[in-house]
Amino acid sequence: MTEAPAISRPYPQVKICGLTHPHEAAQCADQGADAIGLVFFPKSPRHVNREQASAVVAAVPDTVAAVGVFVNAGFDFIMTRVEHCGFSMVQLHGQESADLAARLTAEGVGVIKALFADDRPGLEDATEYKADGYLVECAKGPLPGGNAMAWDWRAARDFGYRHPLVLAGGLSPDNVADAIGAGLPAAVDVSSGVEKLPGRKDPGKVSRLIAAVRGTADQYAAKMIKAVFHPKGSRIHA
Repeated sequence: MTEAPAISRPYPQVKICGLTHPHEAAQCADQGADAIGLVFFPKSPRHVNREQASAVVAAVPDTVAAVGVFVNAGFDFIMTRVEHCGFSMVQLHGQESADLAARLTAEGVGVIKALFADDRPGLEDATEYKADGYLVECAKGPLPGGNAMAWDWRAARDFGYRHPLVLAGGLSPDNVADAIGAGLPAAVDVSSGVEKLPGRKDPGKVSRLIAAVRGTADQYAAKMIKAVFHPKGSRIHA
């Protein structure tokens, strides 16, 4: 695991996930997103291929983390896309092994591991992975991911005191401040809550969400928050 630097802002990082178009990724970066996510899972309406993902990653500056999202994919499959697309991090969103996470870390790839409040791997499995961050959601929907379902975000709060927490699941511009107050995460991950159609982001919703996140500074009482998402400038190049 790469030790994340402390950042001097008392509100969470923001990852906009499920991007499919370069100009929308650029808009997210311009509006203040810290990270973008590209989904490699054919059952998802936000699934992209290597060429699409590479174009999206190229559209954002090196100060933004580029995260490839995978579900039970193998090491070679993941690394081919890391190297082709220029990802700085990967998100493992299935039942991947701790050994896979360790192999990716050894290659210089940042790892975000998804854990589930109502499924496996659970929050108690965090120490097995030694990841850069842990995305926590409820896992009650038909597909991996939040499935636009809000849940009891407070259930992740104690976890966030011990581990770098990325809060996800049903977040939107209208509820993200409440979710942050409940879970006090280091970062939030949002996809469908800022869309006009699956995979198509609404710039107005993205802007409102980021403004709402920045408005939660008083929840953190000027606490220094460690960054979870590493900038694209640290990515592996093909």
